[in-house]
Amino acid sequence: MIEKKTRLDELFQELERTKEISIKDLAFKVRQIGFHCLRCGDCCVGNDNSVVVFPSEISHIMHVTGDCWLETAEPPREGEWDREGNFHTLEWRLKKKNSSCNYFTSQGCMIYKVRPLLCRTYPFYLDRNILGFSECRGLGEKIGIEDSESLARLLVERTIKEIEESIALIEKFDDFDRGAPSNKRTCIVHDSRGEHKIEWNFLTDFEND
Repeated sequence: MIEKKTRLDELFQELERTKEISIKDLAFKVRQIGFHCLRCGDCCVGNDNSVVVFPSEISHIMHVTGDCWLETAEPPREGEWDREGNFHTLEWRLKKKNSSCNYFTSQGCMIYKVRPLLCRTYPFYLDRNILGFSECRGLGEKIGIEDSESLARLLVERTIKEIEESIALIEKFDDFDRGAPSNKRTCIVHDSRGEHKIEWNFLTDFEND
């Protein structure tokens, strides 16, 4: 309980610091690095690319596409087993098919206008309010003041949302006794809205290892 309270206190402090970030200063750093999306799709394919998506974003995508929840998102493969043989994991990822995002086609992103914040801010991210970036062919390209400030605002919005989601997840999370892998067909996903039990046959290509 003390550890949970300590973590929540840290997150609330981080949330306040993030809200105080100067958009203009952050945008200036973005311009120093430079970026322009080439629409190459590299960030949409590959086994290493996994897009964390918030429950509200999943609902938004579902509204636009007509897809159900598990057609839109899936649990990550990392997690732990409880003593009853259930598999527990945290948050959601955009659904993938053959190592590519389910919404990426030869014509590009099918949900571009409602793509998650992680996609909107790629390749940039904030780590304890320090700007970082992932490998991307669009880095180093010139970016204007207006576009850089728009990206900076989205980065702050994304980071605030990530922290708020983490706070809500921890507040709702009920710990469990760890156990060994089993053949039980239940996966329990913990997110900011609570616990969600999914029957095993809904998880395609889920490796029981």
